[in-house]
Amino acid sequence: MNSLGIESAAEPLLFTWDPPRRQKLAIALFLVLSFMAHALGFYIFQIVYPPTVALLPPPARVEFVTSDSEEGRTLLRWIDAEDPALAFTTHRPPETMLRALPKTEHVPSYAAVEPALKDIPPLERDLRIPSYQPPGAVRLARQKTTAPVSVAKTSISFSKELSALGAPALPEPSFVASNEEMPQTIRFRVAVNALGEVRYCLPINSSGDPALDEQARLYVVRCRFPRTAASAGNADSFLVWGTAALQWGNDIARPQKASAASVTP
Repeated sequence: MNSLGIESAAEPLLFTWDPPRRQKLAIALFLVLSFMAHALGFYIFQIVYPPTVALLPPPARVEFVTSDSEEGRTLLRWIDAEDPALAFTTHRPPETMLRALPKTEHVPSYAAVEPALKDIPPLERDLRIPSYQPPGAVRLARQKTTAPVSVAKTSISFSKELSALGAPALPEPSFVASNEEMPQTIRFRVAVNALGEVRYCLPINSSGDPALDEQARLYVVRCRFPRTAASAGNADSFLVWGTAALQWGNDIARPQKASAASVTP
């Protein structure tokens, strides 16, 4: 028994059962260091550095600009000179001598001269027995007949190059429009050969109606000019170029509208 007890006492224990003296000493040391650090910070920020003083804003003041001083008068003159209302005000030029008319009160004419009043006509009553016969027939006022509208024929004019060839023989005009609108003047680029025939006819613009454009081109092509001196040779080798303008009149036939009877089944 004794030998077993000696051997167990020599072996180290699994847990240390000594009182924790070192832990208490470390905690006390940390508390002392923390106190000293707080004291040092208080000394630095409260004694070495002065505390911040909050300054109140200055009280509001109102200053009046008067003409008592030279600075005030200068400032008032500058304000008057820079007034935008004066810049946009209409001023009468100094050289004008006209004066504004005085304001006069309107006086009506009847206030000065009293108008003469007319007497009321006497009341006359017709006591006659009315006639049993009906009144006469109402006369019909005949309307004045309007003057017939003058017919303005369609005319054609040629440039000076073609006019130098002589007066052309024009065909009988017969134009039929495809709509009710007034066509515009149409112009052609025309080439006339030595025989006086229109060899080329090229449209420059349109009248607004394709049907009239084609009829006008055929009308210009049928025009014949007098023969030139170069007609003995090749007629197509001699060409005179110019322009032809067709001015429309009111002799153009308009399309006839279908009657209502033909439309109904």
